[in-house]
Amino acid sequence: MPWQDATGWIASLSPATGWIASLSPAAGWIASSSVAAAMRGHPWLYPIVETAHIVGFAVLVGAVAMFDLRVLGFGRALPVRALARHLLPWSVGSLLLVVPTGLLMFSTQPLDMLGNPVFLLKLSLIAMAGLNALLFHLGPYRHAERWGDGAIPASARLQAGLSLLLWIAVISCGRMLAYV
Repeated sequence: MPWQDATGWIASLSPATGWIASLSPAAGWIASSSVAAAMRGHPWLYPIVETAHIVGFAVLVGAVAMFDLRVLGFGRALPVRALARHLLPWSVGSLLLVVPTGLLMFSTQPLDMLGNPVFLLKLSLIAMAGLNALLFHLGPYRHAERWGDGAIPASARLQAGLSLLLWIAVISCGRMLAYV
């Protein structure tokens, strides 16, 4: 299947090989922590944390998507810099929710997650999305005040399109985790 071919390099990473094996002691410590035990033991705790994670992720990806769509040419009446000033606090705030809730969910079964190719792909995609955002802010966005009506450089539009694709892929991987 094409999906298996495309992710074959990730599937080859198992907990017993490579750098993932070196994380096993830390993963074991995380799994045996009182926080992980509480997450596994309380019938409502995991679903509440997962809901908070999803809400935070919806805000994060929603803010990113709105900005990316503006860079791609939608909503031209909105100045790019003003929209960024409005959306950035939402993105940062949602990260402050997404990261800890993600770590809490990870704590319940870290060895299984580290051996799951979809989880590893999700982390890789998040890293690529973060790198893309960093390169965007260090590159084309530094000159955003010069962008007039429709004068957004192709490199900025390319990065905005890539951002949308990466975040859609992250969401897809997050959903697939329940089935893989």
